[in-house]
Amino acid sequence: MEKISGLFASLRISSSGLAAQRRRMNIIAENLANANTTKTDEGGPYKRKIVRFFEQLKSAEVRRGAAEQRDEGLESTSSGHISGGSGSQVLRRTYSGVRIEVVQDKAEPERVYDPTHPDADEAGYVAMPKVDTIVEMVDMITAARAYEAGVTAINTAKDMARKALEI
Repeated sequence: MEKISGLFASLRISSSGLAAQRRRMNIIAENLANANTTKTDEGGPYKRKIVRFFEQLKSAEVRRGAAEQRDEGLESTSSGHISGGSGSQVLRRTYSGVRIEVVQDKAEPERVYDPTHPDADEAGYVAMPKVDTIVEMVDMITAARAYEAGVTAINTAKDMARKALEI
């Protein structure tokens, strides 16, 4: 059963990446839509949201001298890959996908002088969200490219499985 689940592991991991990139695109769209929102339900201007990506481990297997392995930052899948006596270690990780975390940007809002704005203070300044449309557009292009790479990985895995069945 483990072999069959390994067959679909690449599809599962890639689909997790696609879902994460889709969520990132939604957050970018939300940031762009609220670039001029000066009043929110929480009070104050809209705060930009940022998506952070983390690897999601399904399991980790550590053999011989794992503490030394972590210090070196090396990783191998076979004990024969790194020769030597007590310094040889194996650290195997099984990834299950991508985990995301959405956090608010801690940057202070931008103060813009506009005494005619309904949310202006006594001095005529308005607190505007710190959303840079150029940065958001670059993030959107990056997310789109990452999504395309995920789709390519899924198609490649499907082709490999199809070819394996032809043998």
